[in-house]
Amino acid sequence: YSNKEIFLRELISNASDALDKIRFQSLTDKSVLDAQPELFIHIIPDKENNTLTIQDSGIGMTKADLINNLGTIARSGTRAFMEALSAGADISMIGQFGVGFYSAYLVADKVTVITKNNDDEQYIWASQAGGSFTVTRDTEGEQLGRGTKIILHLKEDQLEYVEERRIKDLVKKHSEFISYPISLWTSKTVDKEVSDDEEEEEKKDDEEGKIEEIDEDKEEKKKEKKKVRPEQDSRCSWRSSSNGVWLQQQC
Repeated sequence: YSNKEIFLRELISNASDALDKIRFQSLTDKSVLDAQPELFIHIIPDKENNTLTIQDSGIGMTKADLINNLGTIARSGTRAFMEALSAGADISMIGQFGVGFYSAYLVADKVTVITKNNDDEQYIWASQAGGSFTVTRDTEGEQLGRGTKIILHLKEDQLEYVEERRIKDLVKKHSEFISYPISLWTSKTVDKEVSDDEEEEEKKDDEEGKIEEIDEDKEEKKKEKKKVRPEQDSRCSWRSSSNGVWLQQQC
């Protein structure tokens, strides 16, 4: 685990395993997919908050899963666990996440896990690398329907992992054979040309029903005046699972 970049491979692999589990369940009971019919993996970098989020619509975890699986890891302490691992310790104690989940702490100083299993409510697990953790019911956050969202609060010297090109390279390098669609969500500020008419549309709502004469010269001048304002443009890059090509589209 000296090569820090493998954390993304491990977390994507875990997401894929969780998707396999719910897909397997759906073979005998289609209703398990009702809350979220799509099977996907989303990667969401946030440069403003220095976080990287990996979300899947897999089987999710119950509160007991969080405490028994992730809680065991957190209590063991990062360094102690890594030392035990390098000494050949049995890694099966980590439950469904496997050792991969713990690789998150190679690049993050805090990890938040939001998860929803069909058999339980939505919960939030949070832990800094120190060892203690919290589990709380999530009543106010965005409801996942089903699945898991892992938010990595990146260390100051690991901010390369919010860069679009870096993430794409890592997915291509380590996760080429994942059978579920992986999407990378990116947003940037672009200058959008807007007319005065657009800016004044809100004012017009109050003047509905008023009849006024149209001055054609004024209308022509209005058309000529254009303004530019910065606007957030969100785009998703979708990686085709069949050929590995990244396609871009509006979110």
